[in-house]
Amino acid sequence: FGPNAYTSLPAFIGCMQDVFVDWQLIVPEEWLSDSAVNVSPGCSHRDRCLDVPCQNRGQCVNLWQSYQCQCPRPYEGEDCEEEHVTARFGNEDSHSYAVFAVTDDLSHNFSISLFLRTRRTSGLLLALTNSGSQYLHMLLEEGRVTVRLNSSESLKSDSAIDDGEVHFVSVEVDGGLMTLYVASQKQGDVEVGTVSIQAGDSVYVGGLLEESATSGFGGFFKGCIQDLRIGDRRLQFFGLDTSVKSYPLDLMENVTAGCSGDNACSRNPCQNGGICYSNWDDFTCACPASTVGRRCEEVKWCELSPCPRDAECRMLNQGYECYTNATFLNENTVMSYRGNGFISRNLTNISLNLRTRKRNAAILHAEKGSAFITVSVQDGLLFMELQIRSVSTVSLSSRRTVSDGEWHNVHLFMAAPWAQTSRWTLVLDEEVEEATTSRSQGGNLDFLRQEVDIFLGGLAPDAGWSLAGCLGTVELGGIALPYFTSSDVNLPRLQEETFVRMSLHPPLVGCSGASVCEPNPCLNGGECQDLFNTYNCSCTEGWAGRHCNFFRDTCASNPCVHGNCSINGLTYECACDFGYAGVDCEEEVDVCENHLCAHGGTCLHGPDRYACLCAENYTGPLCKRPKLPVSVCGDDNRNYTCFNGGNCTERELSCDCPPGFIGHR
Repeated sequence: FGPNAYTSLPAFIGCMQDVFVDWQLIVPEEWLSDSAVNVSPGCSHRDRCLDVPCQNRGQCVNLWQSYQCQCPRPYEGEDCEEEHVTARFGNEDSHSYAVFAVTDDLSHNFSISLFLRTRRTSGLLLALTNSGSQYLHMLLEEGRVTVRLNSSESLKSDSAIDDGEVHFVSVEVDGGLMTLYVASQKQGDVEVGTVSIQAGDSVYVGGLLEESATSGFGGFFKGCIQDLRIGDRRLQFFGLDTSVKSYPLDLMENVTAGCSGDNACSRNPCQNGGICYSNWDDFTCACPASTVGRRCEEVKWCELSPCPRDAECRMLNQGYECYTNATFLNENTVMSYRGNGFISRNLTNISLNLRTRKRNAAILHAEKGSAFITVSVQDGLLFMELQIRSVSTVSLSSRRTVSDGEWHNVHLFMAAPWAQTSRWTLVLDEEVEEATTSRSQGGNLDFLRQEVDIFLGGLAPDAGWSLAGCLGTVELGGIALPYFTSSDVNLPRLQEETFVRMSLHPPLVGCSGASVCEPNPCLNGGECQDLFNTYNCSCTEGWAGRHCNFFRDTCASNPCVHGNCSINGLTYECACDFGYAGVDCEEEVDVCENHLCAHGGTCLHGPDRYACLCAENYTGPLCKRPKLPVSVCGDDNRNYTCFNGGNCTERELSCDCPPGFIGHR
């Protein structure tokens, strides 16, 4: 068309060839007449999108000799280089809000969308109101986006978005169905009635005018909102662009441009020497060694070795405590304590470890007016007596003895610690099946929290019933009665609730009994065994009794099985019967094994001895004499001569002596 022609269509951009008008070919050279505008021969083309002109993820569209950028939200401009100004709400914890006026009617199909950044878990994002009520709310609950319509239908996102990152949130109402999206991911939908936005309605962003009304929706919003739209209408906080459809801004309070975060480090939130690094609306603490927690508030006290040697360090909710054993000997070792005036918890239990041989002793005692508590050992059993406000006395007793010199764990507690009065229960050595429970009910031990002397190891100094034995660190309501003062430990103890040791004399740390083996009470070489405040003598052979002072008959138990016993000093000896051997004559032996039959004689077993069967030329009991071949009775020098008229007997090779004479000859 000519330059003066009117048309709503854009001018053609591109190349043409083989153009016929009335069946006549138009020669290209004729196009280049004086009437041709922006027409050149040939068909040269360069794709401008190859230069990647579109910024911020904009999509480039090739327009032959130019290009167009399709910008993603929240960017705009020819090259998507411009960004919608972000609105900051709640800067330095101020109350921020903005109010926009709706100037036209929207059908019951509409959408609300925005970019959102926050670290708060709750707050009002947006509210739509008319002259009569607030009919739509978008808010944060537990970090999740919630949409409520007419206080009945509601939707909530699946995951929280209070992580300080930017999230795109949109709500669509279409055909009676309301759908919630976060980052284009559907979070859920719900059927709703007819709802429409009309001219004259108001849009509240970040909060309502009244603080009390806003608090019902989680309070004022703190964070950033960008590119807020209702349908295709923008709600512009800054840099108003009249070229686009937008709702006018009626009121704005404490809303600033940009999305700078608060300087969270200005309040120095990091404790115990931690170094603060500011993030957007948040902070990070670089904690020194032995500290942990978001603010370095948790000190690993026990890693710093605050307790004296041989004491056990235990971490508490605040600070630490040093646990150890202590030895109690008499009235002079009774300890006293008082609450520091800051104990607020209910004292509903007592825990302790006990070791003693004393059958009657006081372990813990305190009283105030008509109220008292006593834990003691009576006739070897553990007892507790408690009376609060002149009501019936609570009495408890263990089923087993605790005065045996062994360690015993004791736990006394209210069966219903939340109640004003309750039965009390005693558990000994964690044997729950043997627990005993009081018949009557009693209250807690709160009267011990302040201005009451608590005695450990006796009723009071010089009052008798003192403990002889050892106690671990005793706890009242989980608060220790410490054996160490502040000057005894290496670091300050930060716990607020404490019992203070009032005794001036230090405890005997550790557990030790009397020196029962010094000097050695065991006599006659007996060995003393220390059994904690008592001893046992291991006696040498032949001695008995508590001190090994009684000599016992070593043959009384008939130790010789086949023989006769005889005492030999502090032991015994056995004379064994024929055919037996061994220390106790318990071994049976072969009598012929070591026989003495000479000259080839054969050993013959007998019932209680053996005999020798001699060879032909030998005779005698052991076959030691040779047999004579001729008569031995005669006159020559070979003869066996008998004197004094004795007669030679050749068979017996002996003399038959006359009366008055004896001997072989």
